[in-house]
Amino acid sequence: MAAVGKAGPYALVLGASSGFGGATALELARHGMDIFGVHLDRRGTMPVVGALLAEIDKAGRKATYFNVNAADAENRAEVVKTIADRLNKEGAALRVVLHSLAFGTLKPFISEEDPKERLSQAQMEMTLDVMANSLVYWAQGLYAAGLLGEGSRIYAMTSAGSTRVVPTYGAVSAAKAALESHVRQLAMELAPNGVTVNAIRAGVTDTPALRRIPVHDRLMEHAAAGNPSGRMTTPEDIARAIATLATDATGWMTGNVIGIDGGEDIASW
Repeated sequence: MAAVGKAGPYALVLGASSGFGGATALELARHGMDIFGVHLDRRGTMPVVGALLAEIDKAGRKATYFNVNAADAENRAEVVKTIADRLNKEGAALRVVLHSLAFGTLKPFISEEDPKERLSQAQMEMTLDVMANSLVYWAQGLYAAGLLGEGSRIYAMTSAGSTRVVPTYGAVSAAKAALESHVRQLAMELAPNGVTVNAIRAGVTDTPALRRIPVHDRLMEHAAAGNPSGRMTTPEDIARAIATLATDATGWMTGNVIGIDGGEDIASW
């Protein structure tokens, strides 16, 4: 099934419970969109999800959240079918799809002291599958279900790590580089359908994903001190930018890596 029609007031956020995904889900709701969210949370973090859903409800929009592994093919098919069952009846496509999956292995490629501490093949493949390749699989499924159409906007969260090195970040860095490549390819293939695909390069941001990086404190200190705008990036900065970009006026903007970082990436420090 090909794209069925023009994008409606609906968004799908992958990684929708916290960080960039959570902030963007709420901001898009405040801009009049109903939210479909995919997240993976255990009992300890579910109160955060509940608070977010309450805020979306307060904004007057409907939130449908799925607590499943977004990288699992069966889960993906079930989520896509649920969304399609609702939107196909209206002849509507998704306005926004945000890929914000941040789950990967943080280990060095080489470990002189203990070979068991170096990155394994399975860990490398898992990291690239979740953080990069899953974008392609979601786009394929959504397109086949008629959920991508004229005016649909796909965004994928990347970072400066796609071109830079940080200790233990190798697999994630590779995933970000692959993600940007996937964005370019999808942009070319979906352009005839009026669908745009762009990567969002956020500045260093205090999120749960960042805090899993062993040197996160140094990264945060460096970013805060060197950003010419005088502070670090926040999830809300990214959310506001995505909500602003997700309009018909950006239909000619596709295949890009868009920096949203207050000037962090250009600063010489």
